[in-house]
Amino acid sequence: MSSDAYEVNEAPHDQVPSSSRTPDILHTAVRLLSGREHSQRELLQKLQQRGWSEHESLECLAELVARDLQSDQRFAASFIRSRVSKAYGPVRIRLELKEKGVEREVIEGAFREEPVEWLQVASGWYERRFGLEPIADLKERAKRQQILLRRGFTNETIRELLN
Repeated sequence: MSSDAYEVNEAPHDQVPSSSRTPDILHTAVRLLSGREHSQRELLQKLQQRGWSEHESLECLAELVARDLQSDQRFAASFIRSRVSKAYGPVRIRLELKEKGVEREVIEGAFREEPVEWLQVASGWYERRFGLEPIADLKERAKRQQILLRRGFTNETIRELLN
């Protein structure tokens, strides 16, 4: 192997002609998506962290969306299922999806498509955490309410659970 060929392969991404880099970025993006769903923002950030420009990353993302290999709808549905399985409530899940760059309409659509019995989720977690031990006083009640709020459950669900 000549030293010139070696130097081309070791050149930083911004020195390699864009046309020869396209398969690399697509391969990387598909590999990332094969592990789990990613939001568009997450995938864009990961590609840029790996050295591709914003323009290249956006072009790749558009290609993935066109081929239905990346979908914020699928990502949101998958994320909701994952977080529900860990007993997080809808308020926290919505906030986390928003932080990952998923648009509000997509989030709400995913919640409509993934119906969840939030009282059942909260109740299951509550029993694992506190057992069947009754609330001793107002201070303990407030403490448990705060814990449930931090997990992302609504006041309505908490009130129903603790009454």
